[in-house]
Amino acid sequence: MPPPRPARRRPAAGPRQLHPGAWWLWALGLGAAATRTTNPLVLLLLAAVAGYVVAARRGDAPWSRSYGAFLRLGLLVLGIRLLFAVLLGSPIPGTHALFTLPEVPLPAWAQGVRIGGRVTAEGLLAALYDGLRLATLLVCVGAANALASPARLLRTLPGALYEAGVAVVVAMTFAPNLVADVQRLRAARRLRGRTDRGVAAVLSVGLPVLEGALERSVALAAAMDTRGFGRTAEVPRRIAVLTATLTLAGLLGICLAAYGLLTAGGAGWAVPVLLVGLAAAFAGLLLGGRRSVRTRHRPDPWALPEWLTAGSGVAVAASTTWLAALDPLAFAPTVVPPTAPVLPVAAAVAVLLGLLPAFVTPVPPSTTGAATALASAARTAPTEPGRTS
Repeated sequence: MPPPRPARRRPAAGPRQLHPGAWWLWALGLGAAATRTTNPLVLLLLAAVAGYVVAARRGDAPWSRSYGAFLRLGLLVLGIRLLFAVLLGSPIPGTHALFTLPEVPLPAWAQGVRIGGRVTAEGLLAALYDGLRLATLLVCVGAANALASPARLLRTLPGALYEAGVAVVVAMTFAPNLVADVQRLRAARRLRGRTDRGVAAVLSVGLPVLEGALERSVALAAAMDTRGFGRTAEVPRRIAVLTATLTLAGLLGICLAAYGLLTAGGAGWAVPVLLVGLAAAFAGLLLGGRRSVRTRHRPDPWALPEWLTAGSGVAVAASTTWLAALDPLAFAPTVVPPTAPVLPVAAAVAVLLGLLPAFVTPVPPSTTGAATALASAARTAPTEPGRTS
């Protein structure tokens, strides 16, 4: 009898990238929580949670450096919202006037619109709350862009959504790569002794950045064509018609249910319609995946860290929505009259659930560290006499 084979040892689990879908579900959960409140303390806490997780689990890839750009974009949006409230006024009535600007007379057909005039504290406060909510949404999207690889996200899409997913992923890739190109060109200008600040520097960098984006798009199209993108399997016509019908009906049902959930009296029928729409859309995507003939090399695992990450985002969104329904004044402080916002303890605990990915997810592998290790190993490797490495 042959000798027994030794038992294979499972290799130790090293650093790996978390599934990009888990990061996006976590970020969308934080964004959904931000839409349910105008309390600046809750919004700032959501932004702080997103920033802490990004600082703890961000890799060193070029697309991981886009979080700072989204932060600056959020501050820009907040400033523009306040500027519009000052120049164009606010529909919020107020009695505490801060200052008065010269008002531009407008014709009679432009009633309800004004330029200049009295600026009240209530109007500025309402604009601040709205702008901060939008800035928090941008911060959450920036966290997903900095943590999830867009290319790996494309591989995880269902086969039925592969064509549409390519356009979405290319659009999501543009912002991180744009930030990386701007940083690279600014560093090149500094090495040449030129300034990297000012309008002239921005204009000189703009053309190379757009050229790089065009080159990446052409390279992506060529790579997709080389790998046989667009080939589909032959399926019966009735299956194709059934797939399109289920997908379209499911999406319409989801939209109708979302409208019912946002209205006051639609909560009774919206939940069943939402469940039916999700089931129809899932069945359509499952049937549509039969047309795809592509295979996946090294599929991303969905393990316990992915479940905990996605679950923390869903828990933040669900708990914040439930608490906002119980205590609306705590999550939407009044501006007429102005009141000081208060951070509810339950809301703080619910938002802090979003910190879970910073402790339960694996540390992403370092690309620069691996390259440095290979280079040092090649330099220190012993060579045989008479040979060079």
